[in-house]
Amino acid sequence: MKNCLVIDLDRCSGCDSCVAACKLENEIDLGVKFTRVNAVGPTGTFPDIEMYWLPMQCQQCENPGCIEVCPTGASYRDEATGVVLVNADDCIGCETCLTGCPYNVRTLNPNTNVIEKCTLCFQRRGDEAGWEPACVHNCCCGARMFGDLDDPESVVSKAIAAAGEENVHHIYDPASLAPTTAYILHEKTAAWVEEPEEVERYEKK
Repeated sequence: MKNCLVIDLDRCSGCDSCVAACKLENEIDLGVKFTRVNAVGPTGTFPDIEMYWLPMQCQQCENPGCIEVCPTGASYRDEATGVVLVNADDCIGCETCLTGCPYNVRTLNPNTNVIEKCTLCFQRRGDEAGWEPACVHNCCCGARMFGDLDDPESVVSKAIAAAGEENVHHIYDPASLAPTTAYILHEKTAAWVEEPEEVERYEKK
């Protein structure tokens, strides 16, 4: 089972609904966030300008470096669902896992001294209506999808098949971690940037 997100960047408007929904659902402390939406671009020369929004959260890698370097086993993969998680009871806040993840999607909660991250709303998996992360449920543009990539009938598998291989991208993978989060982006919207310089949208204080 390979549960993950597929995000259609042709539809993403950068509205941050996913960020707000995530904060609310997971009761995330101030200064901590599990997902972010940064701008890639603009690139080009006027009037031929391109840009797109790049949502970033745990990439649910097939070969997660965070698990490999965790000294206590706090970072682990749930065997039943394939989701990468953190066991708060085993986490000692050493931040070693941050060195194993090149995507800056893990945060040390200063109030609990525990590493936190996107869990694909793992706590909602028993919902009678079906397991759906809050960011997917609340995406205003329908850009976010969630499902099992190993199931050809899942919404994510069908979205990838419909988009075509040339329009499905994965985040830059310098350490062969094999991130499973897939991004759909057609040339009509913008050219995929292999190593994007993400533009911080909000001034840090």
